[in-house]
Amino acid sequence: MSLKIRLTRGGAKKRPYYRIVVADARAPRDGRFIEKVGAYDPMKPKDDPARVVLETEKVQAWLAKGAQPTDRVLRFLDAAGLAKRPARSNPQKGEPGTKAKERAAARAEKAGAGADAE
Repeated sequence: MSLKIRLTRGGAKKRPYYRIVVADARAPRDGRFIEKVGAYDPMKPKDDPARVVLETEKVQAWLAKGAQPTDRVLRFLDAAGLAKRPARSNPQKGEPGTKAKERAAARAEKAGAGADAE
């Protein structure tokens, strides 16, 4: 049985509130879980200490048992100093696509031809 430390959504419409839980990876997102280990309230300001609340002893115990945190939970654990999140770098993400490159080249060519005519 593979275990995940993940978020389950609660709260009203347009007012999200998440519980951080340990669940079987096959269980539905908001369904059955094994244990609640924290909470996340995205409606609170980023500098508010109550935005992410973790029960550190429980989280450490589940990590020792082999539970894998999801990407978002791993961010929270890294900020709390409970786990290390590897840095990611995708330099191609900010690069324009092929069609945008073609349009820019055509624009530059047209501007160059216009400057030569003058």
